[in-house]
Amino acid sequence: MLREHSTAEIYQRIFEPSTDEGPSGFKNPPRPFAFRASHLDGQSFGAGDSFYFDLNLFDTRLESILAIQRAFEALGSAGLGPARGTAELQILEEPALVTFSLEEDGPEVRELRIDLVTPLELKARGEVTEDLDFQVLFSRIRDRISTLRSLYGSGPLEIDFRGMGLRAGEVRRTGGELERTRRERRSSRTGQVHGIGGLTGWCAYRGRLREFLPYLRVAEWCGVGRHCVWGKGQIRVNAGQEM
Repeated sequence: MLREHSTAEIYQRIFEPSTDEGPSGFKNPPRPFAFRASHLDGQSFGAGDSFYFDLNLFDTRLESILAIQRAFEALGSAGLGPARGTAELQILEEPALVTFSLEEDGPEVRELRIDLVTPLELKARGEVTEDLDFQVLFSRIRDRISTLRSLYGSGPLEIDFRGMGLRAGEVRRTGGELERTRRERRSSRTGQVHGIGGLTGWCAYRGRLREFLPYLRVAEWCGVGRHCVWGKGQIRVNAGQEM
């Protein structure tokens, strides 16, 4: 629907971005959005019912916002879901610009808990990890934020990547419960099947955490790991007194 109801330039920028150069040598840059629709998993709706989902968009140009709105209006008219039920788009909340500072603020944070709202899948040293090492998690979050900012914002992060990574390695996991789930999604357009399973559960960490907390807050919006544009890798952070 986005292809049919926007220009080729906007479609490619949002849904099929590509570049010969870019951060970390990305040839297929991340798409500038993340769905938030896990609450709809397994739900059914009859005529007259309503449902909602969220879409976090990191390309904040007005033309991109309007193109996505037109695409969902057309999708509702054409039908969606296994039975292709039709729906009318009603925007309950106008698009709002949300900004975050990555600067440290407030007192030192020594403990935090991360809940995996949706399955998360990370790779470490080329292999899918079965653990949630803080250094690996933070490094993937940091790199994702920097890449999104490079492509759709004001440029890559100007930080000491190596130094922050080493300090993240000093944070220790102190508890948690993790298990691996297996799920799949099938593209109605291509017929391809994609694995959307991963780790679920929670982890607790202890260390000097204040400098990492702003990045974790941003990750609540942008997600982390494989297929996070489709809603995987959604996390919830509880730090200090919030725990």
